[in-house]
Amino acid sequence: MDYKDIERSIIKKFRKDIWCKFTKAVRDYELIQENDNIMVCISGGKDSFLLAKCIQELQRHSKIKFDAHYVVMNPGYTDANKEMIIKNAEILNIKVEMFESNIFDVVASVDRSPCYLCAKMRRGYLYDKAKSIGCNKIALGHHFDDVIETTLLSMLYGSEVRTMMPKLKSTNFEGLELIRPLYLVKEESIKKFRDYNNLTFLNCACKFTEHCSTKEEDSKRLEMKKLIKELKKTNDNVDHNIFKALDNVNLNCVLGTKVNGEYKSFLSDYDK
Repeated sequence: MDYKDIERSIIKKFRKDIWCKFTKAVRDYELIQENDNIMVCISGGKDSFLLAKCIQELQRHSKIKFDAHYVVMNPGYTDANKEMIIKNAEILNIKVEMFESNIFDVVASVDRSPCYLCAKMRRGYLYDKAKSIGCNKIALGHHFDDVIETTLLSMLYGSEVRTMMPKLKSTNFEGLELIRPLYLVKEESIKKFRDYNNLTFLNCACKFTEHCSTKEEDSKRLEMKKLIKELKKTNDNVDHNIFKALDNVNLNCVLGTKVNGEYKSFLSDYDK
């Protein structure tokens, strides 16, 4: 399929489920503003490649003028995975810049929490790259399901109510902001977009878990996916309700809150 047909499918075929939700997130959360210089991060998966195409379309159709740079960080991909990313960029007509890092080599020497270290190092490299090319924002391809799963993970395994925010200012890199324009787009819609256009993307590019390229890694996040799927059997709106609950917190009915690391119990104001 020609890349122009793929672009048309975003605007027409998937207008309601992808394009409108993408533009709604950009508008409602004020993610992109005039003269922004955005580094769009492409990992090789379906989410980041769709994000790149949506950003391209927004540049063409929006009255807001901004610049975008499409960047791939190579943490040590296998040759096959690297070639697949380059091929997909060509198919989708995305001019990407790939830069090297040694993250996989470093992580290989760590016995505990390799995934945590990998994620932390990736973020650092991306922020450094964004600063070096003069960007003020970094766009990542997290979607609606990521938000819900992160919320449940925090509650069930982290003992706190927190979620993945649509945008976040960097505390270590002044002037840089992370944005998530696919915040309202469901993963199911992204999969339908992929299949409709006969596209094949990496599911996981980690060379230590190469089986992930064809099968999702068995993890706590997958556990959350299964849990939500099970809950939706009796309440089809359960994911939307979880999302809405995060935008509708009744502070009169919680035991305690935390702001900037400082905890406050409901007892603090109980007798006032």
